[in-house]
Order: sequence, then C-alpha cells, then structure tokens
Amino acid sequence: MEWPQEGVLTLLAFDVGARRTGVAVGNSLSGTARPLGILDMFDNGPDWQALDVWMREWMPNGLVVGNPLTQDGESQPARDGALRFARNLQQRYGKPISLMDERNTSIEAAQRFAESRARGEAKRHQADQLDAWAAVIILERWFQQPQNRTHLDFIA
Repeated sequence: MEWPQEGVLTLLAFDVGARRTGVAVGNSLSGTARPLGILDMFDNGPDWQALDVWMREWMPNGLVVGNPLTQDGESQPARDGALRFARNLQQRYGKPISLMDERNTSIEAAQRFAESRARGEAKRHQADQLDAWAAVIILERWFQQPQNRTHLDFIA
C-alpha cells in the first residue's frame, strides 16, 4: 500500500488520547487542515461508527496519526496507544498510514484557540475541541514535510 504519487491528497489526522481523540481533515493542495471534532475512545477502541461516518464523508487517501514522543524524541507509554490505534485504522480501512511527530501540538493548539477567542471567533465552551486543533497542527506539519509520505508496515 503506497501513497498516491499524483493529484490532491485528502487526509484525516488524529491526535490520539486515552479518552478522546481529536480528528482533522485537510488536503495537499492548500496544505491546510480544519478540525472535524472529537472521537470518543473506549476500552475496546474508538467510536468506530462515528469514524465510519467521517471516512465515508471525506473519502481520505490516507491517514496521519500523531506520534507522541518525549521532548528528547524517545518513546513513551502514550505512543503504544497511538501505534495500536494506527494498526487498527490500517486493518479496518486499508488506507496508507503515516506517523507524524506531535511534540508541542497541544501547546500550539491552546495558543491558536486563545488567539481565536481573543478575535471573537471561538467561545469558551469550544475548549473541548483542543484535541481536534492539535490534529490540525499534526496534519499541517505533515503537509510541510512531504518526505513523511511513507507507508509504515506495522508488525502485529
């Protein structure tokens, strides 16, 4: 399974968390993304029905999953959950998957949200969407580094 070499790519991105996962959509033509929402996570996996709806609606060419590393670039326990989620996505949808370093995305998402609130574009009750904004940043970073367009072969 490989990334398409030509044309505009539509991608979904995920900021994986234990209780909720932020989801964003974007395309390679603009190199930008926008938040879709929050995907609830359960002990047995994500809310697959909600994700199925987004997959049908956006028909992405591939999926980008945030890779939670430490500030030193080392693995950490949260990474196990992100890798498990990526494997499950690959098995369920058969789409190319790419991991993207997500260091500091939550901080940048909070800054963007605060700036948006200051401009009157966002309301306080939308703060639960910070994870979706982190997914936006993950995807926009991915677009800025096209060498990341490699399919990862996951080992079961």
